[in-house]
Amino acid sequence: MKKLSVWEILKAPVITEKSTLLKEVEEGGEENQVLTFRVDKRATKEEIRRAVEEIFNVKVEKVHTINYQGKLKRRGRLEGRRPSWKKAYVTLKKGEHVIDYSEVI
Repeated sequence: MKKLSVWEILKAPVITEKSTLLKEVEEGGEENQVLTFRVDKRATKEEIRRAVEEIFNVKVEKVHTINYQGKLKRRGRLEGRRPSWKKAYVTLKKGEHVIDYSEVI
């Protein structure tokens, strides 16, 4: 299997209410900052860790991944399926912060 580059692994940030709350860490807070990304389905946790550390220049504590199945969609009689995808929650080590995705990507 072809090795994925760091730019192929991270496809896009996931910006939802939950991911925004996880990303925001108050000054002096005990929680670690958590970043959420849509990633390539073939990417492993180690590859995701390496990609985030290289692109954002931060240290990663842990990576959680979730596989989403594509939903069945209908338009009249025609049936189709949205593509399956993978989401990764990347927890940064204490003291590490990423200000904004748009500054780096």
